[in-house]
Amino acid sequence: MQNQPDWQRDGARHVWMPYTQMKTAGVPWPVVATDGVYVTLASGERLIDGVASWWTACHGYNHPHIIAAIERQLKIMPHVMFGGIHHEPALRLAKRLSQLLPGDLNHVFFADSGSVSVEIALKMAVQYWLNQGFAGRNRFISFENSYHGDTSGAMSVCDPDNSMHAHFKGFLLEQYPHKIPRTATDCQAFEKFVAERVDRLAGAIIEPLIQGAGGMRFHNPESLSMIRQVCNQHGLLLIADEIATGFGRTGTMFACQQADVVPDIMCIGKSLTGGAIGMAAAVATTGVFEAFLAEDTSSALMHGPTFMANPLACAAAGASLDLFETEPRLAQVQKIETALRQGLAPCRDLPGVVDVRVLGAVGVVQLQQLEHREKLMEKYRQLGVLIRPTKDVVYLTPPLVISENQLQKLCSTLVFGLQEWSAGDE
Repeated sequence: MQNQPDWQRDGARHVWMPYTQMKTAGVPWPVVATDGVYVTLASGERLIDGVASWWTACHGYNHPHIIAAIERQLKIMPHVMFGGIHHEPALRLAKRLSQLLPGDLNHVFFADSGSVSVEIALKMAVQYWLNQGFAGRNRFISFENSYHGDTSGAMSVCDPDNSMHAHFKGFLLEQYPHKIPRTATDCQAFEKFVAERVDRLAGAIIEPLIQGAGGMRFHNPESLSMIRQVCNQHGLLLIADEIATGFGRTGTMFACQQADVVPDIMCIGKSLTGGAIGMAAAVATTGVFEAFLAEDTSSALMHGPTFMANPLACAAAGASLDLFETEPRLAQVQKIETALRQGLAPCRDLPGVVDVRVLGAVGVVQLQQLEHREKLMEKYRQLGVLIRPTKDVVYLTPPLVISENQLQKLCSTLVFGLQEWSAGDE
């Protein structure tokens, strides 16, 4: 094993880790390789990745079809700007996405991260109204426990009272958070809430079916249908943040499809490239797109990430879509869902467990409280798996190609770790 750099000497002075108190944090785990569902540490440990690198590695790591596509593109053109010029990988990918996405989501604006795609979607919605002469419609309905990213616009539509962005109140635009409607009575209250503010609203934004970083909370398709109904009633644009839920994770290619809902704008990312390289997009319906068409250039959408439509990312995304077409990903999700329901069920009997819930290839164990998450993560490392708890939940979002035995190990290890945890063995 080659010598690894000393973290305290060579890393800590220069690297600022995400969501981390750098004064008290332990040494990050040095990863030296990935393969399939495994990450390999400098120590030689091979850990089953139970979270697929924040939901991204849907086909597992280093899939040869994706790697080959990136290598071919690398030799031709690794990058070129997307201003005033274009390239075939982007055109081909945009066409494929428009054919894959529900309804008339036909116009793809590429970005380089999920947060940026949310920024673009918000700008699209605001300018949609501006271009039609409605200057005051520049606020959004968001939802309790929501999370949409870490850039300022995206932060503004996160739950202001239940997010990691609470420090930035006063800096961020104030939006209109509301609870997700779950009953007819909830829907009536939501409709009234919207009606009282409609002249200020550009739209609503939601993570369909699963709210991720805000606490891994689920809602049913009926709730999504209610929100679409109220948006239609008041002429609001609906933005679906499918960055985490898209590409099979919930059991359908896109979570919105389970409610038969077509949003006006959809944000996609994470698994878009199979986790091989960063890329995202905000995809608009024809109706939204046409609101930007005019002889006056001021009506154009003024946004342009430097690395948007990066050819390497386009190649990776195209290869990832190939795999969804040629390999049984959605059938694998169904099997994962069954295994998660069975494998996590014993957690229901553990003290301190509030809920166990599963949807598609997402399994969640919610606790009354969860302190010292880093210690629990280290315990799982010692047992051979990578599980990263967040807030009050321990969750699994494994690669969709995970084998039955590997998934059984993930589940049994999660349960065993929580058994020891609940017994006070920290």
